[in-house]
Amino acid sequence: MSEDTHAQQDDDGPGLDLGAPPAAARPDAAAVPTPAPAAYRVLARKYRPQNFTDLIGQEAMVRTLRNAFSSGRIAQAYILTGVRGVGKTTTARILARALNYEPMDGGAGGPSLDLAVMGKQCRDIIESRHVDVMEMDAASNTSINDIREIIESARYRPVMARYKVYIIDEVHMLSTAAFNGLLKTLEEPPEHVKFIFATTEIRKVPVTVLSRCQRFDLRRVEAGELAAHLAGICAKEGVTIEPEALAIVARAAEGSVRDSLSLLDQAIAHGGGTVGAEEVRRLLGLADKGRVIDLFEALMKGEMARALAEFRDQYDAGADPAVILTDLAEFTHLVTRLKIMPDAAQDAALVEAERVRGLEMAQGLSMRVLARAWQMLTKGIGEVQQAPKPAQAAEMALVRLGYATDLPTPDEALRRLKDQPVTDAPPSAPSGGGGGGGGGGGGARLSIAPRPVEARPQMQAAPVAAVAAPAAGPRLASLADVAQYVAAKRDLALKHAVETSLRPVHVEEGRIEVALVPGSPASVIQDLSRKLSEWTGRRWLVSISSQAGGPTLAEENAAVKAEREEGIKAHPLVAAVLARFPGAEVVDVRTREEAPIDTEVLAPSEEDLYAGPGADDELEY
Repeated sequence: MSEDTHAQQDDDGPGLDLGAPPAAARPDAAAVPTPAPAAYRVLARKYRPQNFTDLIGQEAMVRTLRNAFSSGRIAQAYILTGVRGVGKTTTARILARALNYEPMDGGAGGPSLDLAVMGKQCRDIIESRHVDVMEMDAASNTSINDIREIIESARYRPVMARYKVYIIDEVHMLSTAAFNGLLKTLEEPPEHVKFIFATTEIRKVPVTVLSRCQRFDLRRVEAGELAAHLAGICAKEGVTIEPEALAIVARAAEGSVRDSLSLLDQAIAHGGGTVGAEEVRRLLGLADKGRVIDLFEALMKGEMARALAEFRDQYDAGADPAVILTDLAEFTHLVTRLKIMPDAAQDAALVEAERVRGLEMAQGLSMRVLARAWQMLTKGIGEVQQAPKPAQAAEMALVRLGYATDLPTPDEALRRLKDQPVTDAPPSAPSGGGGGGGGGGGGARLSIAPRPVEARPQMQAAPVAAVAAPAAGPRLASLADVAQYVAAKRDLALKHAVETSLRPVHVEEGRIEVALVPGSPASVIQDLSRKLSEWTGRRWLVSISSQAGGPTLAEENAAVKAEREEGIKAHPLVAAVLARFPGAEVVDVRTREEAPIDTEVLAPSEEDLYAGPGADDELEY
């Protein structure tokens, strides 16, 4: 074999014999093409994990599989779920390699997760060209016909490997008929068949399929762990990168390893082999973390001129308005976490400015202010994303937030209203800007604080009424007096509740202690207390007692009525009437005073009808 032939067959060689005559002088020069340079492989493919040791952030799944393989408890089907880029398809290939692992030396082997040494089947499985490991994209093969092919081929034993492994990616895209056609084979597959499913939409997979599989939820990779992983890749690639740039890329990836590698690839190309934090920020359209913290500090101090100037500088530098608000919301969340858990400052994904200044602001800001800032920022992000001019919408959101930081929280406002003396002086005018024409927040607070007192005169009048005429209202010495008073106010619902739901324990002026009838609504206590206070102008405290209490007013009235009916039945005249008319009964007994009859408008003949001798003169039947 000639040297030229050797050069053509050697993929790693130069492709030409440097000692031969020039190509133009050789008659067969046209038959020896110059090899093209090798195609560049992106980092996400170049550094794809080859075994479970290389897989980061999924320790729980690896531990479960390792124990299952060592004990021989290998399931017939697995389903892997998680967000994009956490390694679902990669894990499926590694799992297929583990199921079919055979040592190169031909020794006895079996399913194993120790894949540090390449086996006979490993290279073909990794490169997705093994005849017994079949991958199918369910997004483009959704029909029942595609599943029929799998069912038919599953009957035959594998050609080379130990198991036939079917990897179905994006399995949630299968049609209903396809899922139903797969159920029987999935539940009772041949001994030589294993299924591995991957999906980002686990909720779209039927429960009948989930119940036949072992499910593994691949979690997002933490930013600190992801930054360390990227640092190792940069060292292998010979790329110089700042730690802050690594933290920015790791956080922008949101837990996705593939996204982080794609961003790192782009950053390396942008920086020409040296990656700095500032270049990464400009590349991703992010604002400097230090400047975001400066903007947050200006907003919390109410320095609106400084805050708007800082926002405009970041916007002019290329930062997206929605991204600026998102960064502010993230820093608000960080300060809130540091306020609750100061140890969170040791997170490796945090830059030094976030760690130091975040702790300082966590000590100086209250939880109410942080919660309000979070709500306003999240609402502002949505407004900016939908606004025709995002920069203006972002500025208005920042103005609202800056002025709101000087406003008291609801409990502080109530406390100020109680402590503030009542005066007839009009509210002070706004003072304009606070500090250099930008503070706004302090002026807004000065102009707004007296308004609730002016807008709610009853807050001033209530204490005066309580002091001036403490005994002007009715005397309520019993629960019956309370019910009668409520009836006089024509609140029939509350009167019925007082009569049927409350058992009196103790009643005195300004204080009622009762026991609730089982099944009665507890709201009657609050309603009675509130309405008595409003009607009488005095404070009434209605409370629930642990004692049993006496009978309700309804029970007392029923007992009195039953006693009167039994007494009237014993009257000779009534007994004679009941005996004369079989089936007759006494329905009600009322005295003359209770009869709803206006005697002033009755004719004399009608009055005579109600006049009768004896004791019966006081009764009606």
